[in-house]
Amino acid sequence: MSDAAETALARRALALLDLTDLTDNCSEGAIRDLCTRAAWPGGKVAAVCVWPQFVGLSRTLLAGSGVKVATVVNFPEGGTDIERTCEDTEEALEDGADEIDLVLPYRAFLSGDADTARAMVEAVRDVTGQGRMLKVILETGSYPDQDSIAAASRLAIAAGADFIKTSTGKSAVSATPEAAMTMLTEIRSAKRPVGLKPSGGIRTLADAGTYLALADRIMGPDWAGPATFRFGASGLHAALVSVLGGAAAEPARGSY
Repeated sequence: MSDAAETALARRALALLDLTDLTDNCSEGAIRDLCTRAAWPGGKVAAVCVWPQFVGLSRTLLAGSGVKVATVVNFPEGGTDIERTCEDTEEALEDGADEIDLVLPYRAFLSGDADTARAMVEAVRDVTGQGRMLKVILETGSYPDQDSIAAASRLAIAAGADFIKTSTGKSAVSATPEAAMTMLTEIRSAKRPVGLKPSGGIRTLADAGTYLALADRIMGPDWAGPATFRFGASGLHAALVSVLGGAAAEPARGSY
């Protein structure tokens, strides 16, 4: 790939990044660093993704930047407590979250309890309303085959997801091109616009290029934008900024 092509790809991927810090020891200082990198003058990311307790701080630090604030609920376990998850969602929205990344009760789904998984997504959809983005994390690395990933994708879409997302970044297997391909195929068949968020283990320009090439091939070259495609990553930002000739702070440490 030529230098010009690498630069174009890096700039494209940067605008689609949910810059993430969901490390267990995340601190206020780490969030300040994250938000500084997110609003880098050489190119802003689409959003930051942070623990719920850091939503308010992130909102303040990013005010006027155009960078969205995303947070996680039912994370990373993907439990079945719908009431608690809805309460957590309400609190995050009150603190200023623009986007909610919800972990599907995937263990329940895989054990045959699709009703609970569907009810969770529908309930959180009701809480977020139509003005906030809902991304549903399938945790695809825990599924036995692509058919089950396809079925979970269809369930999440039918229940109201704006995006379907591969992974929490906390499992042994995170995003894979195979899972992304399956999810994009279901998105293409959906009766309304739905986005894709590959997350976990995406660290290099080549990684980003692989997923964008899939999206271009399956959905068309003009499909992938911030409203339809995101990367969930911590280390990818530094790689992209390096290609663009900038200096970025050290990436957040963790499985993302």
